[in-house]
Amino acid sequence: MSELHPGLRENVKLLGELLGQSIRDHLGEPFLDKVEAIRTAAKAGRKQQDSRNEKLLALLSQLQDSEVLPVTRAFNQFLNLANIAEQYHGIRRNQTTGIGGDIESLESVFARLKESGISGDAIFEMAQRMKIEFVLTAHPTEVTRRTLIMKYDALTECLEQLDRTDLADDEYERIVSRLAQLVAQAWRTDEIRHDRPTAEDEAKWGFAVIENSLWHALPRFLRSLDKALLDACGKKLPLSAAPIKIASWMGGDRDGNPNVTADVTRNVFMLSKWMAADLYLRDIEVLRAELSMNEASSELYREAGTRHEPYRVVLAKLRDRLLSLRDQLQASLESASGTSFPPSEQDWVTTQDVIDTLELCYRSLVAKGMGLIADGGLQDTIRRAYCFGMELVKLDIRQESTRHMQAIDEVTQYLGLGSYADWSEDDKIAFLIRELSGRRPLIPARWQASAETEEVLRTCRVVAAQPPEALGSYVISMAGKVSDVLSVILLLRESGVSHAMRIVPLFETLTDLDNAPGCIDHLLSLPWYRDYCAGVQEVMIGYSDSAKDAGQMMAAWAQYQAQEKLVAVAGQHGVRLTLFHGRGGTVGRGGGPANRAILSQPPGSVDGSFRITEQGEMIRFKFGLPKLALQSMTLYSSAVLEASLLPPPQPEPQWREMMNYLTSRSLDGYRDTVRGNADFVTYFRQATPEQELGKLALGSRPAKRKASGGVESLRAIPWIFAWTQMRLMLPAWLGADVALEAALKDGHEDLLREMAQRWPFFNTHIDMLEMVVAKSDATISNYYERRLASEELHVLGQTLRERLARVTGLVNRLKQQANLLDDNPLFRQSLDVRNPYTDPLHYLQAELLYRVRHHPAENADEVEEALKVTMAGIAAGMRNTG
Repeated sequence: MSELHPGLRENVKLLGELLGQSIRDHLGEPFLDKVEAIRTAAKAGRKQQDSRNEKLLALLSQLQDSEVLPVTRAFNQFLNLANIAEQYHGIRRNQTTGIGGDIESLESVFARLKESGISGDAIFEMAQRMKIEFVLTAHPTEVTRRTLIMKYDALTECLEQLDRTDLADDEYERIVSRLAQLVAQAWRTDEIRHDRPTAEDEAKWGFAVIENSLWHALPRFLRSLDKALLDACGKKLPLSAAPIKIASWMGGDRDGNPNVTADVTRNVFMLSKWMAADLYLRDIEVLRAELSMNEASSELYREAGTRHEPYRVVLAKLRDRLLSLRDQLQASLESASGTSFPPSEQDWVTTQDVIDTLELCYRSLVAKGMGLIADGGLQDTIRRAYCFGMELVKLDIRQESTRHMQAIDEVTQYLGLGSYADWSEDDKIAFLIRELSGRRPLIPARWQASAETEEVLRTCRVVAAQPPEALGSYVISMAGKVSDVLSVILLLRESGVSHAMRIVPLFETLTDLDNAPGCIDHLLSLPWYRDYCAGVQEVMIGYSDSAKDAGQMMAAWAQYQAQEKLVAVAGQHGVRLTLFHGRGGTVGRGGGPANRAILSQPPGSVDGSFRITEQGEMIRFKFGLPKLALQSMTLYSSAVLEASLLPPPQPEPQWREMMNYLTSRSLDGYRDTVRGNADFVTYFRQATPEQELGKLALGSRPAKRKASGGVESLRAIPWIFAWTQMRLMLPAWLGADVALEAALKDGHEDLLREMAQRWPFFNTHIDMLEMVVAKSDATISNYYERRLASEELHVLGQTLRERLARVTGLVNRLKQQANLLDDNPLFRQSLDVRNPYTDPLHYLQAELLYRVRHHPAENADEVEEALKVTMAGIAAGMRNTG
């Protein structure tokens, strides 16, 4: 095991000791001794003193039924505490000016860009037009309850306080005492949700992240960006600049989730506005306390109507309007009948209303020589207003393409026009353009649609009732045709949407990605649509389903090529393209270090604009605390600026040929197993906890798109979650083993090394492959198989583990290293800290799965609860789920 940083080691030790005290106080010294014996045995097994983990298994087998749940809870809690210590260590490391920080400062990035020949003016111009949008999604991967997240955040604050060098003894003891209280609270709190959260609960969780973190981090980030720009370019961003925006799918993503209805979406719009009003009210109360001066411009005096504390007067007017709006929104949300409506137009407070009042105060302060005061909290609130607006987040709507087709098909059949669904694509386009170009309504006023179609239309009407600034994009999943886009525009127009909402096709599967450039080319060739989009087009690239469909290596290359071609198509049509990246937290869903991902995009595909989904536990890891959010904003903006101003090289022809060579073999190697092996689905169902994942109340969305079906019907998140739980990590490497082995056998080793050294895309892919293989564990996956899978399936399991061993060796050979992660000691340390705590959870989970499946009546409630805790604990140990 590699040595931990002393500060991290001290915090891990302290939190572990405090947890031990809580366990001892609750369950006694003998029980704590058992937990420690299990941990010691797991650690010894990792050091290969007990490579078959016989001592660990013996200790676990001796546990009484009543002890299984508290043991799983003990290891789960330690892993969460280790995450807290490591997360805080990352904040601390990046706050220091010495070596060790892993996030480059903006000043350093700008200096490097200037050394590369980029002028200060070019840097400033790109920073001014940069648009990065984080889209918070409710994908069900956050296993930790919000009540525990709040305690964990408080623990982080205590660790930060302990780092002060001027602490008196009594202050140190007070902080440690508070840490002990929080750890005890967490230990005594049920870590598993018993009720599945609603879509509105998910939205509230997203708003809480903004309230507690992003609201504070955003102005701090803009101050740091201003400082770096002033040093490098001699000027700061204007107050109106909003390089960072926040959007959300929470309450808007209805694809495969029947729990997200039009009523839910309407309520989430109102909740978002209520939260915005509340946050601005807090800011304004602070500003009224600060802006007590009497000197003001004539412009401000006219608005205030008095010369006594005029700033407070104009801010009070805005405060009163916001209070009225918030109260009306509250009444509407609390309406038991559900028939209450949001405030009328005359009672509304718009983003511009807020900005006008704040900027009036700002101009007056500057004019009267009080610029220092203006650039304090007032500037921060102005910048919040430009970023968040009065809607807080822009809500995206997502729906599956066939739902729109079915809706229009019902209309055409009712009107006696035939079945729209049966028409050719050309006929559909001609019909849609004709209707969009006409003035008469298509949908009859008294027509009674089916329940499914009525829900689609009600959603469109909810969208129509919102101001344009409240809306993000309308994302069409499973899109593949021009008619998929035009049909949404028609349905929105028929429902009363009068502005040109962004309509975003999502290309997900391998076939979709291949067809994407042709589809967008055809769409942009239509004069009517060219007028509609006004020279701006957004396209979403799906990472999850393409990887599940074709394997990670083939999917990554298909995504890269699709983006290249889409950039070329947009250029041919003179359209500004924004690529929306539907990445998940895991490598198998396009995850990985954000800066590496951005800098490995095809040249020209970023160009100052980047939109990306942030989901589940990754929202907490990246944005859960203000300092984490500040680091994430710095990292993303640095990478977007660099990728835009100093894009990676175009791939050499021989690199493209090699990627085609590799991916054709990886695709066959992946699909031959996943689709071609008759035993694969059975093995997956038996050897992983896939069947039991639904017991975790992770989110409002079902685990499957359809109630029945095999792997193809399973969503990408539980597909990856299941393999992660038993540590085979199959989705991220299967197929790469076949491809790399063939390339090395055919004598292409030098070319592969050249690609890894000179091509960011390939280098990043190999590093991500290494990271996920390092998380795998053949011993643990073998145990799951032996305990859970029928004997005839063991041959397949043995084959998969042999392939995993081969891909491990191939990665080491390609990187010319003895062991995985030789060049990434921080990640190696992270795994080493967690393994002695995840190992017992894995073995316990396999045993509990066996009991659930074969002896379901014995201690059913306790066994099921313990099983859920193992899932949560392993997810904490792996730092992700799906």
